Amino acid sequence: MSTSTDLGGVVVATPLPYVADGAAPAGLAVDYDRYAEHCRWLVDNGCHGVGPNGSLGEYSSLTDEERRRVARTAVEAVRGDGIVVVGVHGVGWHQAKHWAELAAEDGADGVLCLPPTIYRANRGEVVAHYEAVASVGLPVMVYNNPYDTKVDLTPDLLAELAQIDNVVAVKEFSGDVRRVSAIREAAPGLAVIAGADDVTVEALLMGATGWFAGFPNVFPAESVALYELARAGDLAEARRRYEPLLAAFRWDSRTEFVQAIKLGMELVGRYGGPCRPPRGPLTPEHDAQVREAMARAVAAVRGGA
Repeated sequence: MSTSTDLGGVVVATPLPYVADGAAPAGLAVDYDRYAEHCRWLVDNGCHGVGPNGSLGEYSSLTDEERRRVARTAVEAVRGDGIVVVGVHGVGWHQAKHWAELAAEDGADGVLCLPPTIYRANRGEVVAHYEAVASVGLPVMVYNNPYDTKVDLTPDLLAELAQIDNVVAVKEFSGDVRRVSAIREAAPGLAVIAGADDVTVEALLMGATGWFAGFPNVFPAESVALYELARAGDLAEARRRYEPLLAAFRWDSRTEFVQAIKLGMELVGRYGGPCRPPRGPLTPEHDAQVREAMARAVAAVRGGA
């Protein structure tokens, strides 16, 4: 297993800004200039890197040309000052490997990769999928999201995947914090990256070394401070800062997480904007719930949480 590149730290899964354009898919064109500015803003506020074309990056709503340009834009925006971990998710290994090859050509530092999407792959198929992606040569962060893929990368399966050259980390999104220690025991050379915002501190306290994050799009500097406190084992101060943010962070594990994070960005003066279909706007009930959670979080941050 190669460990030449560290994919830890606070790496932010970046949402995409769109601008109205009748000629673009669903009448919404990617605003690349605004996207570059947002990637730069995150790194300037202390985040360790960005993750274009993750599930939050809305990659499945993009054309192939857009998807590659989004990754290139992120690389150009943060080059030298942060890492770029490009999402290369695909239905099968041949699609995922193709996106990994393009990411390598475009200067990415690593890739984030789900198991085969849509198809519920068995153990051997999962291993073959990651062997193909890892053969490109970039460091690979495998992504355990059993809710959306219906494939659970269990600790024993991760131990097998960790034997593949260039598989260096796992984004752990099962929501079970017991997994962190179980993975570290089964695959001690594999970095565990917190994948759900609302169990981040718990995961970091148990030995996770990174956070592949959603709501740091809203609170980057505060999130980095929280990450550093948890990594240092300062439980009292980490808890004091974490608890007011949790109601907002819980939306990272909801179906409407993209819309919620974009609304959160709007509420702190950043541009969030609309989503491309199939994602639509929040329902009035969800909109009110996000605003309530964000009000508490913003008050705590502005009050020196």
